[in-house]
Amino acid sequence: MSTEAQTDLPMQWFIVNTFSGYENTVKKSLEDRIKANDLDACFEDILVPSEQVVEQRGKRKVKQTRKFFPGYLFVRMKLTKEAWHLVKNTPKVSGFLSSGKTPKPVSQREMDRMLGRTEPKVEVEVEQPDVSYEVGQQVRVKSGAFANFTGEVEEVNTDKRKIKLSVSIFGRPTRVEVDFIEVEPAS
Repeated sequence: MSTEAQTDLPMQWFIVNTFSGYENTVKKSLEDRIKANDLDACFEDILVPSEQVVEQRGKRKVKQTRKFFPGYLFVRMKLTKEAWHLVKNTPKVSGFLSSGKTPKPVSQREMDRMLGRTEPKVEVEVEQPDVSYEVGQQVRVKSGAFANFTGEVEEVNTDKRKIKLSVSIFGRPTRVEVDFIEVEPAS
């Protein structure tokens, strides 16, 4: 294929398989290699779809980036020989998502569907329901190994969201530890 014919190729989306956990490293490396090899005209966009989430860990909130498609990059490019080799020979790239040896483009409609969930860059907060138990309170275990046992709360660990309680097993008081979600106040 001549170089002139290759520049007439349309920009299409391709999925590039990377080593998991190296998506952003590969993106940066690919951008640097595109500039160094003067192939800007063959590439339009490189995406690592992700979102910011805030998780509750004990008493602190931790902000993390969660990738929607670990191990994959989305590259909008013209599939010229030079561009194909540049991507394929980038460190930590396993190859293109393909059928056989030819990279398979992803339709714009499919990309819109996949990326539609990444566009609103909102922070998602994962919150635990606020449940308060007190020492001495009677609770009923509703699930787990001690389901349907009733016991008295002896200790409450709000950081780990666990309760230590005393239940009667074979007539003897036995101390057990259960999650908040496994118990409910006894009626």
